[in-house]
Amino acid sequence: MRYIFLMLLSTFIINKAEAQIYEVGVFAGGSNFIGDVGATDYISPNQPAFGAIVKWNRSPRHSFRASVIFTDLKGLDVKSDDPRRKQRGYEFNTSIIEVSAGMEFTFLDFDLHKSGFKGTPYIYSGISLANHDNNYFTSAGQFTSENTSSWAVGIPMALGYKAKISHHLVLGAEIGARYTFSDELDGSVPDSVDREALSFGNTNNTDWYMFTGITLTYTFGRRPCYCNF
Repeated sequence: MRYIFLMLLSTFIINKAEAQIYEVGVFAGGSNFIGDVGATDYISPNQPAFGAIVKWNRSPRHSFRASVIFTDLKGLDVKSDDPRRKQRGYEFNTSIIEVSAGMEFTFLDFDLHKSGFKGTPYIYSGISLANHDNNYFTSAGQFTSENTSSWAVGIPMALGYKAKISHHLVLGAEIGARYTFSDELDGSVPDSVDREALSFGNTNNTDWYMFTGITLTYTFGRRPCYCNF
């Protein structure tokens, strides 16, 4: 009985592996920053963002997902609704490379093996790492490089809608927030402890940034045995 059980289990695993489908594609859109410098609008892309995305659809309702996105984060105090920030007049611009991985869940079944229109809202979350240069503001308000870089750990949270637009193409649109555990992205907290006196802003709140854009992925992989080619 033990061997029969193992044989049945192996057959089940093999059939499930054959039923998986993969997606590779691109992300294009914009980004905006929310922190101690610049405006605090939640969805206000002001810099282009682009990257690559990979998905492993484990079922019609969930997928493992990974992405790499490049963008500049920019903040201008003159764009803020806070009169104190406008008077201060700080601005910053820093490039980041974000690597993210996690799970995507669909609200409806999204079986790419079935014919006809398929579309569904979805949510995504996981963990992200954003590489950025370290900077600080001098006492004169000049944005200055520390000539070092750091990784900001974050939690991505995205809401979107995707639809199959052809036999192998899926088009999606999403808005994603990244809550980071760092307060150094905008230079309000220098990375070097020797410049700790130059820190400013709300130390109880860490930095956020947003991605707003579209995804276009190509699907491939062996179909389940009960589907026609």
